[in-house]
Amino acid sequence: MSGPRHVAVAAAALELDLPPLVAAFARRLHEAGLPMTPERTARFASALALARPVARTRLYWTARAVLVSDPSQVKAFDAVFFTVFGGLTERPAPPPEDAPWAPAPPDEREAAPRREAGAEGVAAGPPSPVHGTGARGREPEREVPVPVAASDEERLRGKRFDALEPGELAQLYKLMARLEIATPKRRTRRADRARRGEHVDLRRTLRGALRTGGDPSRLARRRRRVVPRRIVLLCDISGSMEPYARAYLQFLACARQAEAFVFATRLTRITRALATRSPERAIQRAAAAAPDWSSGTRIGEALRAFNDRHGRRGMARGAVIVIISDGWERGEPELVAREMQRLSRLAYRIVWVNPRASASGFAPRVGGMAAALPHIDALVSGHSLEALGEVAEAIAAERTRKLDAPEEQEEDEPWASATPVAGSSVAMPSGYGPSRGRTTPGW
Repeated sequence: MSGPRHVAVAAAALELDLPPLVAAFARRLHEAGLPMTPERTARFASALALARPVARTRLYWTARAVLVSDPSQVKAFDAVFFTVFGGLTERPAPPPEDAPWAPAPPDEREAAPRREAGAEGVAAGPPSPVHGTGARGREPEREVPVPVAASDEERLRGKRFDALEPGELAQLYKLMARLEIATPKRRTRRADRARRGEHVDLRRTLRGALRTGGDPSRLARRRRRVVPRRIVLLCDISGSMEPYARAYLQFLACARQAEAFVFATRLTRITRALATRSPERAIQRAAAAAPDWSSGTRIGEALRAFNDRHGRRGMARGAVIVIISDGWERGEPELVAREMQRLSRLAYRIVWVNPRASASGFAPRVGGMAAALPHIDALVSGHSLEALGEVAEAIAAERTRKLDAPEEQEEDEPWASATPVAGSSVAMPSGYGPSRGRTTPGW
């Protein structure tokens, strides 16, 4: 079948039976490894209805602009496109001299020398007119960037968790599953066999000496095991963290082999509740296990419960602790500071994830956040999927020095203070004095 006739047949097929053709083409692209979604397939069908691709060139660029979201997908897309819609069998006729110059795609320029040498096959790109300059040579060709529609993945990566719609949480879970959360390594007290170990294994050496008449001709060695550190996640599910809670629960579910806790007014362990393959089921079980969902915030009491029940019993010893909270504390900030100090003595590293840290002009001066700041190693935002990459980097980092406490800004009083100062001549009220054992708070 010739080229023009084949294009006419394809155009007629598009007009007569468009939905099955689009669905079959999308299925072939999905089998080739391209991320195809129902939304993207419907967008491609709408684009074909608007663009009216009467030629293979227009059909190619329309499909590529809608269905290709990354330059690495062009090769697989070209292979599927020319398999479905056919390829070039002869070199296109050169354009007239007064035709406007248009650069050929990179694949077309690479395939042109092979067709001139007589190679037979399917071209790797759509036809495009190329303007020649005669015997004097060719002008340098420039690559024209092809506009590509933003994919759902790119849009979700930069979208804040508090702006997500319910239907986007399932897509977010699939993207979160790609995150690789790796903790630093630690050496255990147990040892394994090693050819060049740092210690001599006396038991194996003496057992091997029995084969040589009691002469230990070969020393057996051993080396201490190196394993990843434990990761413990504590997530705030109070009312102020409600817009972010479900997204962070999915993050807890994606963190394999990690201990997970949630807290608002009390501490609840949800490690077993998240041990399921279904993200919806995991969130339902976690919400059912936490009776204080979307209530007040008691960070200090939750940290004290964790230190007393789990931390000092070995769970936090040498582990990486990740606390997800905005730092709004309804209790005493002194309790938060005291329990964070206890936790920092046990843990290897403490990472605090505050989604409000991404706001411009943010300063950790809230009561709970300011009290915990001198005892944490890293403060990150984690307000979107893209920002969770910084959280993963902070978890995998080695131990560093603690953060500095926020500087207190002294405000000048608009008038002179009336608080008595020691050594001043301010008269004390009747009934107050050192002789009676009662003094004012300023003394």
